[in-house]
Amino acid sequence: MRALLTNDDGIHSPGLWAIAKSLEEIADLTVVVPDRDQSGKGASMTLLRPLTVEKVDTPENMKCPTYTVDGTPGDCVIMACESLCMEPIDLIVSGINQGANMGLDVFNSGTFGAALHGYFRGINSIALSVFYRQDVIYSPAAIVGAEIAKIVHSQNFDSTVLLNVNLPACDLKDIKGVDLTKLGPKAYLENVETVESGRRTFHWLRHNKPMEVTYQEGTDVWSINHDRASITIIDPYLTTNNNTELGNLVLMGSINSLGVRPSD
Repeated sequence: MRALLTNDDGIHSPGLWAIAKSLEEIADLTVVVPDRDQSGKGASMTLLRPLTVEKVDTPENMKCPTYTVDGTPGDCVIMACESLCMEPIDLIVSGINQGANMGLDVFNSGTFGAALHGYFRGINSIALSVFYRQDVIYSPAAIVGAEIAKIVHSQNFDSTVLLNVNLPACDLKDIKGVDLTKLGPKAYLENVETVESGRRTFHWLRHNKPMEVTYQEGTDVWSINHDRASITIIDPYLTTNNNTELGNLVLMGSINSLGVRPSD
């Protein structure tokens, strides 16, 4: 399996290297990531200036070729598919994101946006994120993410698969199960903070305006808030949300040891 790993947190993200170590054990891995934090970029592309690419060293004697791009996560996937990878890519993993990407907020996420660009090219793609309260626990997401990658690659789907996977803020032994979920409602809107500095006025957009919503069981947000992992199959055409095939897929894999429960 030839796998591409990207993210939106940039080359220095610890979550990137947590999942890279797991994927390198099961795949011929290439890493192509932004050279800095590109959170909130969604599926945007850089069209009005040229991009630069740099090959960089990997930590801890890892062998996967690694490149940074001075652009968005979507740019990274495009560069990898169209220029950097000489052989066709079988699977794309984007993450591990520091913070959950759930509900309609996924459409703002650079993590999910990168996976979406993989889907556009007919490549099975997984966006992988982990919720946190104080400390970020990456190891469960690295284990489960690699297991899902193996399962997805082993199946012969009728169409390309796009998954949004979130892990709760707890150790693997404390995860209460794995749910096949639907996207929940948007949790936050953007707020504008205005700062006066001399003769100039600056406006900061903050993703911190909470919405009054009820999280129903069967949604990704409900599962994460109940210490369960969430797997959502996303239909970019926004017409269906059929988890049947994915449910069968997951039950075939060893992650059912965590307790897979397809949502209604």
